[in-house]
Amino acid sequence: MPNASATHLTRRGILAAGGALGLGAALTACGDDDGKSGSDEGAGSAGKSGPWSFKDDRGTTVKLDKVPTNIVAFTGVAAALFDYGVQVKGVFGPTTTKDGKPDVQAGDLDVDKVTVLGNEWGKLNVEKYAALAPEVLITTTFDTAGTLWSVPEESKDKVAKLAPSVAVSVFDRQLTQPLQRMWELAESLGADMKAKKVTDAKAAFEKAAARLRAAAKAKPEIRVLAGSASPDLFYVSGTNLSVDLEYFKALGVNFVEPSEEAKKATGGWFESLSWENVDKYPADVIIMDDRASTIQPADITEGTWKQLPAVKAGQVIARSPEPILSYDKCTPLLNNLAEAIENAKKVG
Repeated sequence: MPNASATHLTRRGILAAGGALGLGAALTACGDDDGKSGSDEGAGSAGKSGPWSFKDDRGTTVKLDKVPTNIVAFTGVAAALFDYGVQVKGVFGPTTTKDGKPDVQAGDLDVDKVTVLGNEWGKLNVEKYAALAPEVLITTTFDTAGTLWSVPEESKDKVAKLAPSVAVSVFDRQLTQPLQRMWELAESLGADMKAKKVTDAKAAFEKAAARLRAAAKAKPEIRVLAGSASPDLFYVSGTNLSVDLEYFKALGVNFVEPSEEAKKATGGWFESLSWENVDKYPADVIIMDDRASTIQPADITEGTWKQLPAVKAGQVIARSPEPILSYDKCTPLLNNLAEAIENAKKVG
């Protein structure tokens, strides 16, 4: 992959490789994480009028005279807020596909009702952003330095001058933590967290988690590999830094892990394999990166891929390395993996 070394991978290089890479991952960390995840100190709402403040996962507290309504967010964050009834004005990041349909990261977001400031990772039109008179920018962060995900490095200072930012960390923690933080953020923005749709979604998530735990316990021998495909390389994700994989592992899923030596070059996130070596790690179930920046299983033409036991057995499902952080959107991730394990045959 481009621009890779043992200590550094550019964000452009990360995205170019897709998958495990898109996890923003290899943005190797520097600095301290003052806003350790799970902290809701300073979060809250004064209702739909009056002062608003929120302490994010960088330890930064944003204070405004009123609850913001001119919100700009990374597409996946906007999709999560939408599920809780919070509408944003503008988005940046993968939003629509080439045929104009919502990208997988847009969820149920009505893409025709938002201003798209950049329709791919790392693109944000500063002039259009300024024209929206943004009150706050909301995104995620994939490192301990609190780097704002998908905000272009070359224009981050200009972006910062136009509005304060809020970041929800999705680095080195289990999925339930950023889910809770997004819940708190939506609530602070005026969302009705007691609405039946919202409470039902949370209950469904908890039920799905119990199902996955039971499936993993019943079939501990089933090995699951998290992969991602690019034209030249296949990436095997490790589980120690990704919010979804860390959580699935905590529920008992038996994951294939790349060697520690191999992961060093990517800050611990993944191992890259040539297509000739794609069979390095035997697996019974493969979960594949579903983002538009990667090659989807049906489009992989490499013969070595087609010969993998899990592929021949039809035991390949989708994975969302950048999950939309609402209970409604994360529940299917749990259920799909649980079903795959429940039905899996030992083939690896």
